[in-house]
Amino acid sequence: MAKQSASKTDDLKRRQEAPLITPTDLKPKATRDIAGGMNAILADVFALYLKTKNFHWHMSGPHFRDYHLLLDEQADQLYAMTDPIAERIRKVGGATLRSIGQIARMQRVKDNDAEYVDPLDMLAELREDNKMLAARLREVHDVCDVHRDIATASLIENWIDETERRTWFLFEAGRRG
Repeated sequence: MAKQSASKTDDLKRRQEAPLITPTDLKPKATRDIAGGMNAILADVFALYLKTKNFHWHMSGPHFRDYHLLLDEQADQLYAMTDPIAERIRKVGGATLRSIGQIARMQRVKDNDAEYVDPLDMLAELREDNKMLAARLREVHDVCDVHRDIATASLIENWIDETERRTWFLFEAGRRG
């Protein structure tokens, strides 16, 4: 019985010490570059998701219903990106974000903690954030191309399209008169 207990302890210790290595044919540099780029994207997507929800929750004015629903739809799209991004990072052999603190350190989307933001300013700010996200997705796509990571590049292409659609809707919804 003591032998079996020691064996279980040894197995547990080995599992705790073993790094999270996912088998991949990508080279270690490719894993580092792709995981690093995608983790930055993931941090930006989480930050943009929360900012979009913030503006959704604090929307006001004569177009409240339309803007409120638009931002809710866009927040859902952003949130839907998070798990596939994180899982892709793991599939290529990387480790993904582990905390809100790590997101805060990595995000490039600026927070907006203002007590009041004009509805059209909300739309304009989110439009610019989405434009920036599309540009950063293109940068990571280039990294994927260099390392021949077709699967990640393919996902990114869809996210660029979705991000450009959000940008377009925010632009059209925010046009003055």
